[in-house]
Amino acid sequence: MSFSLHLATLRFALRYWLLSPRLFALILGARLLSNAIDLSVPIASGRLVDSLVDSNRGGDAPLLALATLIALVVGFHLCRKTFGLALVPLVTTGMEALTRDAYAKVQRFSSDWHANAFAGATVRKITRAMWAFDQLSDTLIFGLVPACLVVLGATATLAWRWPQLGLVVAFGVATFLVVAVSLSLGWVAPAGRANQALDSRVAARLADTITGNPVVRDFAAETREDQAFAQLMREWRNAARVNWYRDSVAEGAQTAVMIAVQVALLGAGVCFWREERLSSGDVVSLIGLQGLLNGYLRDFGSHLRNFQKCVNDMEDVVRFADAAPDVLDAPGAAPLEVTAGRIVFDKVRFRYPNAARPVYDGLDLVIEPGERVGLVGASGAGKSTLVRLLQRAYNLESGAIRIDGQNIALVTLASLRRAIGIVAQDPVLFHRSLAENIAFGRPGATREEMRAAARRAHADIFIEGLADGYDTLVGERGVKLSGGERQRVAIARAILADNPILVLDEATSSLDSLSELHIRAAIEELSRGRTTLVVAHRLSTVQRLDRILVFEKGRIVEDGSHADLLRRPGGAYRRLFETQSSGMAIDRPLEHID
Repeated sequence: MSFSLHLATLRFALRYWLLSPRLFALILGARLLSNAIDLSVPIASGRLVDSLVDSNRGGDAPLLALATLIALVVGFHLCRKTFGLALVPLVTTGMEALTRDAYAKVQRFSSDWHANAFAGATVRKITRAMWAFDQLSDTLIFGLVPACLVVLGATATLAWRWPQLGLVVAFGVATFLVVAVSLSLGWVAPAGRANQALDSRVAARLADTITGNPVVRDFAAETREDQAFAQLMREWRNAARVNWYRDSVAEGAQTAVMIAVQVALLGAGVCFWREERLSSGDVVSLIGLQGLLNGYLRDFGSHLRNFQKCVNDMEDVVRFADAAPDVLDAPGAAPLEVTAGRIVFDKVRFRYPNAARPVYDGLDLVIEPGERVGLVGASGAGKSTLVRLLQRAYNLESGAIRIDGQNIALVTLASLRRAIGIVAQDPVLFHRSLAENIAFGRPGATREEMRAAARRAHADIFIEGLADGYDTLVGERGVKLSGGERQRVAIARAILADNPILVLDEATSSLDSLSELHIRAAIEELSRGRTTLVVAHRLSTVQRLDRILVFEKGRIVEDGSHADLLRRPGGAYRRLFETQSSGMAIDRPLEHID
């Protein structure tokens, strides 16, 4: 791992510490003062011993030395308590802001990013980073920073009073730091990263399998999934063992260096005392400084390993912070103002990331205000891509898309997406009440407005039959509802949002025939007077629309009403209609239909 990531993590953490600048300054001041006092205690102890040895029992020098020592000890604990109490609001404020920012950043990543990321692993990364920030704050403010200051201060004090002893300590400290840093960062850290990667895989596997539990049960795959998860846990166990073994070996090596420094320093001190170059008080000071140095060095190795663990745990969220969403508001972007709902695709060229060829190469299309347009064609023909580009889920290679004359690349994403209501083929519901799900697109809606939307979507029929009615929790992704019920809730949500442009992406695909008749009537009412795009495989969904576009390989090969297209002998739409009317399933290019 490059040192740049450690610096990036420190800069990232500093951003959140500085949310409370006065607290941060108070903590640093109290920390520095406590370190200075900590270094002074061994010296004061030595002076107390010398005053006891050199003075008669009636002198004031021992009392003054004792008072000084007591004042230093009390001052040290007051400083520690001060920055300890101040650290609580500093860290909790930072944890709150860090988690909130990571959540907001992930929410704005592209659809491709979310498609390639496991939700469970992402959740684990964010929560792990939140607690790592807490540990990093403790590690640096209570551990590494004071350890560095005290080690430098103790070495400088020894070098000032006894240069030869200072040289011994400086050499020992340098050796310790080389061993600690090289082992922690070069040997322990890779094992830690491997362990963290497997930890994320475990979280992702758990979330994936638990979310897909109905499929596991349907295929009686419990044993197979148990075995696969057990294998993953064995990999995690082995990685954790390697990580912890390396950590233990590194700690042992650092302890060996500390013992060597301790023996060398105390041995030299005894020799100096025998040569009368040190007083009894000096020996006490030396022992105190050595104990202080030994304690901070011992903790330094532990703090360094904790610091490395925090860097590993925060790595993904630090990268989130530096990553820009694929689609951003243009500088000076203005809110979209939909006055009529006219949509224009002007020579649009687009290819998906890493795709060999473009989906569209010079696509031209005009949809007039209030026009209801069906998009039909085989899977992969480019129907849903048209909708994604209208939402500006991706940037175009060239060309422009305009709504009422406004280039959507130059308007704010929020205003664009608020103008477009979506009912997807597989609608996503939150694990909240039915009322909250319906009102999601319009949070300020009244209960009666929400109920009216449900009635228009024919969702009230099943909702009112539930024990808790509109307060029923739907389960994760709406798992407690059938596919048709989820779609009716999604349609009610779109009705309530009342967007000027409406997109229905296979919105009736999961409905039985009777429900489809009800929903088709609701959709006709909903789409009346507003620009509507309907993506469909089943032609019964689009027959009554104003216009139908037939897509093949990213091109519009036919354009007209249902009646017009049926009158074209050998036309792609007519072949598809005849095939579906005969009851044959189809999901292949239209030109291959005979």
